[in-house]
Amino acid sequence: MAEDLDELLDEVESKFCRPDPVRLGTVARPRGGGGFFGNDQNRAEAKENLRSAETFKKEDDLDSLINEIFEEPHFDKNRFKLKSKSSGNTSVRASIQGLGKSCSPVYIGGSTVPCGIGTNTSQRACDHLRCIACDFWVESYDDYRWDKSCDYLFFRNNMPEFHKLKTKLVKKTGTRAYACQCNWRTVEELTDLQTDHQLRWVCGKH
Repeated sequence: MAEDLDELLDEVESKFCRPDPVRLGTVARPRGGGGFFGNDQNRAEAKENLRSAETFKKEDDLDSLINEIFEEPHFDKNRFKLKSKSSGNTSVRASIQGLGKSCSPVYIGGSTVPCGIGTNTSQRACDHLRCIACDFWVESYDDYRWDKSCDYLFFRNNMPEFHKLKTKLVKKTGTRAYACQCNWRTVEELTDLQTDHQLRWVCGKH
């Protein structure tokens, strides 16, 4: 009776109390001792295989999700297309063309001549003149003329400070005094700049 009870206990212990070597991914440790190295190595390989399986599963799930999104009936793939370069170049050209208009021909004149964009049909004095020799904007003063004592050094040292220039400005109705850093003129009548070859003044666009 005692022997039967011992056999029954051994059977229960072997089935329920001892770990299953197959589940752990390891081999049973030999009874003679040792075997720990092989046990740890097999356990590490089992963990690595488990991680690989989980990674593949996640990638498959991600691919399935992407395919579902693109297969949606309301999904518009055209929204992800880049704009063509031609459309961008067209907008740049349009913005450049809209920067301003130039006088043609370019006029200067006395204080009675209206200022604005000069054309063959609308003869106006340009008030956006720039000198391409000294790279200064041309200043103009209505109803003034330059004193005869003005010289190059005076404008070189004093442009464009009006409080310094006014020492050489003389009041005269109907005239307009023009000056950059390297040249100056007193004008009373409408004058085409092409007739004055010494001046390097051009329209700086309006």
